[in-house]
Amino acid sequence: MFFLCHPAIMKKDLKNFFVIFTKYLGDFPMATINDIAAKLGVSKSTVSKGLNGATDISDEMRRRILETAVEMGYVNRRLQKKERKLCIIIENMDFDTPNQFGYDIVLGFNQMAKPEGWTVDIIPMTEDFQRMTPYSVFMMQKGYQASFILGFSLLDPWMKEFGATRIPTVLYDNYVKSNPHIASVGCDSQEGFDLAVRHLMKLGHKKIGLISGPLDSYILKARYSAYLNAMSKYGLEIREEYIGLGYYVAESARTYIPKLVAQGVTAILFSHDMRAIAALTECDDRDIRVPEDLSIIGFDDLPMTAYTFPPLTTIRQDRLALGKCGYYAVSSLLNHVPIGSILLRATLVVRDSTGPAPGTASISRTDIPQTTSHGNPSPDRGSSRR
Repeated sequence: MFFLCHPAIMKKDLKNFFVIFTKYLGDFPMATINDIAAKLGVSKSTVSKGLNGATDISDEMRRRILETAVEMGYVNRRLQKKERKLCIIIENMDFDTPNQFGYDIVLGFNQMAKPEGWTVDIIPMTEDFQRMTPYSVFMMQKGYQASFILGFSLLDPWMKEFGATRIPTVLYDNYVKSNPHIASVGCDSQEGFDLAVRHLMKLGHKKIGLISGPLDSYILKARYSAYLNAMSKYGLEIREEYIGLGYYVAESARTYIPKLVAQGVTAILFSHDMRAIAALTECDDRDIRVPEDLSIIGFDDLPMTAYTFPPLTTIRQDRLALGKCGYYAVSSLLNHVPIGSILLRATLVVRDSTGPAPGTASISRTDIPQTTSHGNPSPDRGSSRR
């Protein structure tokens, strides 16, 4: 009733009505510099100095001002108008050269953001820094309006903060529930593993294993579940002895390759290409022939996988498209569109590290497509985000 009788509507002043309407919806921050000053019992000028990076107040006072501003939902419009700034925050991911995993993701994001007038800073991150500086304080202090987060695990301190942050934030290979300011992008792990298992079944494999890192990240849990679901879907036996979870890449290969082969496993899926490449080396050291004795499939399609010996069959992530999707999600959140998850389609790149299962010589490699294979839509794409 308020809006129906408000003068802005009676005069059909749509512009004024929009301002009033969005204010009542909470799009405009209620907290002001005066509110922060009153809560802290300091002057307005002291708060202004703390928010704008002045050097003539103590670090402790600046910290209190920033933390209070975040708590009260204050947005530093002055700093945001000064420069349109986004950041890509990266941990545990190399991105400096074209052969590194994060390079194309960063490139794709920049290709979308910079033509629209954004400055994009790349911020290498550590857990120690996260423990010392709250996420929202960091973002406000630097004047960033949104971020794209790469390489975080579930153990990172900021992951807890993402559940309540009001800053538009997009996570790669992670997911946070029930916060309209958070979105996720990634590749459909379920579709990828479904393609891989189906490919191996066509080659006659029945005992298919998995070697992965420990399940301390969202994506490793998603790929572990994808493996179990694909095996179950195709009626294949799931056994604990067919699965190896280890932190160190080379050590995991040394430990689990002989164990899985001893269990009669004839094909192994890997959570990442680097683990699959380490397995190729381990097999060579142990005179295990790939693919004659053991077929191997990675995940990522790193540039080097086409040049391993033998060239690696792998589930491909379009990293340039992932970066572009990251910006698309950031832009959506900045425009108050509460997007949840974007999952890119998975593709299977078939190379020479997969072949007929031992004892199934009747299956010819020439009968298996050697090009990129595309999967069908997953029946439940909403439950797995990534």
